[in-house]
Amino acid sequence: MRAVIQRVTEASVVVEGRVTGAIKTGLLVLLGIEDADNAEDVEWLSSKIVGMRIFDDEEGIMNISVKDTGGNILLVSQFTLHASTRKGNRPSYSRASKGGAAIPLYEAMIQQLEKALGQKIQTGIFGADMKVSLLNDGPVTIVVDTKAKE
Repeated sequence: MRAVIQRVTEASVVVEGRVTGAIKTGLLVLLGIEDADNAEDVEWLSSKIVGMRIFDDEEGIMNISVKDTGGNILLVSQFTLHASTRKGNRPSYSRASKGGAAIPLYEAMIQQLEKALGQKIQTGIFGADMKVSLLNDGPVTIVVDTKAKE
């Protein structure tokens, strides 16, 4: 699993002219799932996302997690995070899982994030053409890959 985590002051997802998810202060998480991913990846990554200390404390130091701030999470599936640009100019998405394999892991991620955060999170719609808007705070953008665990 690969996630792009962005600290935001607001973010939203629109599908076919309708807002499907919106948050104020919190994290916009773009999530890519590949066939090698499993429940252990969901558990590790959800814990990492909720516990990541990338919000400023009273001294202006990034030392507080989204859970500590009372903020929320907007989770958006994005298969293009597993694009391969090795050959030519047209990316290959062969590493990205198809819906049948990815949807259960995406839904498990939603459940794990809600459990870890202690509140319902916001989401896009898996596989839909989504319009994502955000106001990146900082900007702070972190890329995490469960296969690299850096």
